[in-house]
Amino acid sequence: MLFEKTFVAIVLIVCCLEASSVLAGSCRESSLCCNGRDSSCVVQKAPINAIIEDLSDKPCYCDHACLRLGDCCEDFKQYCGVLDCLVSEWGPWSECDATCGTGMMSRNRTVVRPAQNGGKHCPSLVQKRGCQGFKCQHHQDRRVMREMALLLPASLSKSRHENDTSDIRRNLRLRYRDSFKHNRGNEYCVEFEVLKASKACHKLPPYDKLLEGDRIVVRCDLEALQRDTTVTESSNSVLDEDQQLPPQGKFRCRGEGLPGRNSRWSALAAPSCHGKWLRLTLDQPKKCTESQFIFV
Repeated sequence: MLFEKTFVAIVLIVCCLEASSVLAGSCRESSLCCNGRDSSCVVQKAPINAIIEDLSDKPCYCDHACLRLGDCCEDFKQYCGVLDCLVSEWGPWSECDATCGTGMMSRNRTVVRPAQNGGKHCPSLVQKRGCQGFKCQHHQDRRVMREMALLLPASLSKSRHENDTSDIRRNLRLRYRDSFKHNRGNEYCVEFEVLKASKACHKLPPYDKLLEGDRIVVRCDLEALQRDTTVTESSNSVLDEDQQLPPQGKFRCRGEGLPGRNSRWSALAAPSCHGKWLRLTLDQPKKCTESQFIFV
């Protein structure tokens, strides 16, 4: 008789424990909230040895590792104070950073509430996209940007200067030394940064100097000067050596591009060697003594 009463009491205790585990279907009901990864911080929604037929009866966890594993109880974040990062709505798009040609524009958002207790980190706060600037000073600027600079080694420029003494055109230059087109003092140089170079350039001296990221100087000789139709005013006066050259006025070199803008270049003797560069000379070009290439 005593044995039967003891057995009944044990059965009742087990039933009560199983009933309590079924009722404890949340972190709040179980009073569980654990840091890190803790496999014992689990809520059993069904008896341990029971066959789970409904996915909602699967065990769930109340430790912070469940955020990464995806098996948290439904009220884990609320009960354990887990807050995801909260950001504002996107602000308006900025103006295009290029007044003429291809550029970039961006928009921003701010953090309203940082992540707490293992919540999701903040997403990107800056978004960018391409844009096109149409505020060109002259319609001809687009034509200048489409020009391709044809290059030759600077050594040819030196040979030209050496031949000045026997060149019949020397008489013309002496006679018209006050004319911009006939005065060697009006030659100038432009500096570029190479943005892209084809593989053919790597094995072709001296064009192997045109590597991505390199800075090069290109000379504009008198022989390469062309009449510039993109300017309305000109100044053909000759300046001292310490002074900057005037805006090329009626003359400039084809393919020298626009300040701070990208343009294309190509080796005249090897068309397979070509690429893009960025003009670094922002102000009026100056005279120079050393250059790697010359315009054609």
